[in-house]
Amino acid sequence: MMTAASARLYTRYNAWADKVMFDAAAKLPPGEDVKPRVSLFKNIVHTLNHNYIIDQIWRGHLEGRDHGYTVRNTPDHPSLADLWTKQHEAHQWYIAWADGMTDALVDERINYELIGGNKGSMTRGEILMHIVTHHSYHRGFAADLFFQVPGHRAPTMDLPVYFRDAPPEYRC
Repeated sequence: MMTAASARLYTRYNAWADKVMFDAAAKLPPGEDVKPRVSLFKNIVHTLNHNYIIDQIWRGHLEGRDHGYTVRNTPDHPSLADLWTKQHEAHQWYIAWADGMTDALVDERINYELIGGNKGSMTRGEILMHIVTHHSYHRGFAADLFFQVPGHRAPTMDLPVYFRDAPPEYRC
């Protein structure tokens, strides 16, 4: 069960893990972050863009408003630096949202409609857990693409590494 305290932890962990991924992608040789590769989203930046779009969709659900998206990714993507600016802003919203949660609010059910029309209902905590695991899943896609760049390895972003390495600004 998600609590308000775990919501605060997971939003910060997710923000930290994305920062690690974006920083590692920025250190790749020029053009490697957008080089077409064999993958669902074709390159590292477009994969990370998908996470950002999903964040915006679920933010709309959490705020009880139309999110305005009809697809789960955009045809194109911004530069890595521009995407990080947008993703960082999204993380700041989720962190502030979690900071305002109580255990009762985390357990509140939210009705939503997915892209494609399927309807569902989850608690705010379940939605957050989906967002965090979704990011991890697709950071894994992006991490795999690092191994297609000669001489490069994906960064380590596991939760134990967060507990060991995350700077104070990513702590509760």
